[in-house]
Amino acid sequence: MKYDLVPFTRLVEHFERLPGIGKKSAQRLAFHILGLPDETVNDFADSLVDAKKKIRYCKICKNLTDGEICEICSDGSRDDSTVCVVENAKDALSIERSGEYKGKYHVLHGLISPMDGIGPDSLYIKDLVLRAGNGNIKEVIMATNPTVEGEATALYIAKLLKPLGIKVTRLAYGIPVGGHLEYADNITLYRAIEGRSEI
Repeated sequence: MKYDLVPFTRLVEHFERLPGIGKKSAQRLAFHILGLPDETVNDFADSLVDAKKKIRYCKICKNLTDGEICEICSDGSRDDSTVCVVENAKDALSIERSGEYKGKYHVLHGLISPMDGIGPDSLYIKDLVLRAGNGNIKEVIMATNPTVEGEATALYIAKLLKPLGIKVTRLAYGIPVGGHLEYADNITLYRAIEGRSEI
């Protein structure tokens, strides 16, 4: 017997398009949705549409917001002189969860990757340079991932900002807490030594 319900198949296909969701997980989610009360499903659907309509990029930092300017940019208690540059909004959220960083952000929405056809003009790099040119920013922390694309993007931005007299720093990378030296690769060890600090 063929089991092909078109609405169910479409729902599974939509779930499959989400990152990290395979066929079985998509089916499990679809069955779960079908088992929910109508009110819950309608609320879920409304929240998807509402989020897509109302969430946009902050005019200043390009982070996600439901207003013109995000809460972090409008928070007067945060340090305006330090800007942490991240690849995407998820990275900014991760840094925020640490509770240690008190400056502002700039979200690039990608990394320079010529292989994928992504050049500097495809990202919010010009906005960062214009923002840095206003004279308030003293330090830019490059918090892009330690990949080839992340390093290339960090170096490119550093080259643009150095002539403005802005200090450009890079997150220290190294051995994770609880990690063992014997399992670390050469680049990780190099970064750990390079990013050492006084105790």
